[in-house]
Amino acid sequence: MAAVVAGADGAVLSEAFARVVNSRRSVRAFLPDPVGEELLHGVLQSARRAPSGANLQPGAFVQVRGPARERLSGGLIAAFRAGTQEVEDYAYFPKPLPSLLRRRQVAAARALYGALGLAREDRAGRDGQFERNFRFFDAPVALLVTLDRDFGSGGYMDLGMAIYGLMLAAQAQGLATCAIGAMASYPGLIRRSLGMDDQATIVCGMAMGYADASAPVNRTVTSRCERDAYFRVIE
Repeated sequence: MAAVVAGADGAVLSEAFARVVNSRRSVRAFLPDPVGEELLHGVLQSARRAPSGANLQPGAFVQVRGPARERLSGGLIAAFRAGTQEVEDYAYFPKPLPSLLRRRQVAAARALYGALGLAREDRAGRDGQFERNFRFFDAPVALLVTLDRDFGSGGYMDLGMAIYGLMLAAQAQGLATCAIGAMASYPGLIRRSLGMDDQATIVCGMAMGYADASAPVNRTVTSRCERDAYFRVIE
């Protein structure tokens, strides 16, 4: 019989699964150690085990490396510093943001910048940290996640399951990840830089590699809402 442990809310989970799920974090500092192609492809293949409506398996993971990565990161950082704004391919946050969600957003920012020792008024320091999104946090593997523009909302749901599958598969192999929503702010720039056509919706980026355990930013701890906030029973 498989060993079991109590999850964060007291639920009983298999030990192996609980270890993977509960140890996953959004990592923003990586070691320079390369990730082997066979390992990367195995993680991607595991992610594709995620379910999808009619088995359509929407979306794609695009690895960006070498000169293409340098060109893309340089362009993104230049646009960010210039205050350039683009129309995003899809809306992520509700507008206006409800107060409950705003509090969660603020708490996450406090956890991140607190781990870095960056005060609220340190605009330069915070901007410098935010710029690291556009360098994929210097991770050895830089991915862009795309979705064909013709998909409806269900495609995002299915792709989201594959993204989480990717993150868990990576964690199970000793790798760390961080999804990068900031990439969605510059969809036109990304498509032009990489020669993508307009059918490719830019969903997010993904950094992957081996976590730098000594980096203060990786000590960021965010909370999760209580079960009553997301689960209810109707009889």
